[in-house]
Amino acid sequence: MKYLFILLSLILLTCKTKSSAPNQKTTIIFDTDANNELDDQHALAYLLFNQDHFQIEGVTVNATRSGGNMDKQYEEAERIMKLCQADSIPLLKGADSSFTAILPTIDSTDFDGKLAVDFMIKSAHRSRLDKLVLIAVGKLTNVALAVAKDSTIVSKIRLVWLGSNYPEPGEYNQDNDTAAMNYLLNTRIDFEMVTVRYGKPSGTDAVKITQEEVNKKMPGLGPKIKIPVIGRHGGSFGCFGDYSVDLFKHIDYHGTPPSRALFDMAAVAIVKNPAWAQRQEISSPLYINNQWVERPSNPRKIKIWENFNTPAILSDFFNSFPINIESKN
Repeated sequence: MKYLFILLSLILLTCKTKSSAPNQKTTIIFDTDANNELDDQHALAYLLFNQDHFQIEGVTVNATRSGGNMDKQYEEAERIMKLCQADSIPLLKGADSSFTAILPTIDSTDFDGKLAVDFMIKSAHRSRLDKLVLIAVGKLTNVALAVAKDSTIVSKIRLVWLGSNYPEPGEYNQDNDTAAMNYLLNTRIDFEMVTVRYGKPSGTDAVKITQEEVNKKMPGLGPKIKIPVIGRHGGSFGCFGDYSVDLFKHIDYHGTPPSRALFDMAAVAIVKNPAWAQRQEISSPLYINNQWVERPSNPRKIKIWENFNTPAILSDFFNSFPINIESKN
């Protein structure tokens, strides 16, 4: 009886220890064409202000058709990280060109995108309990190059990509490097596609905010930094909220009421809380001649995210920003 009591005590102690352990943070690399529109900046800021949920290994940059060359993309990411007091997190330049153009050079000592690609590979191999989550919100060039250079990282990565109007054609991130996307769809990487679907209620295009909402809610949000940054449209900014207002001042609006989608931010949100969207699993298709080709017998599966809970996502977005008391007074 004595030994039974001791055994039960040890079991209860073990259960108590396990249940009281803190929640494991999700380890993230954020891959972005930061200067493209304004959703990248808001997605990055949202990620940086949720570091109680995310362990951010680094931010990698790629260049798409809009927003300038690699230097411009890097500079915008750097602005956001300074405004969020997170410039100690590694920020690395990635691919300027395309997957097919760079692929023949990846064994060289200095290829286009090398810093970001090598960083992804090294981070993927780092020992951790769960997979490294790559949140990619631009073209997939950096990720595809990393997998091509070291295929052993495939089992160590969960790729969450903001892109595609699947099952319909088109979409900016996809069209900037379709070859990179198709390459990854043909690997065994854990691939999750966060749909865009322009004009449809089922994609991240539905996660919209108006300029009026921004002007009302964003001023003063975020910590006050000591040395203001110069914005991409000029002006001097001491907190992210004020820079957000300026970004929305220099953008086009669509729909009724006029609004702007925060596509990329929704991709971060569903990693934080998967309940904010619906997920389905399908056999991996390919994108050929500007249309999706289904492969229903393909045993390789990917996940599709759709039907986003816009009110919940936007509420959490606004509530994630610390309030700059000085600006509010």
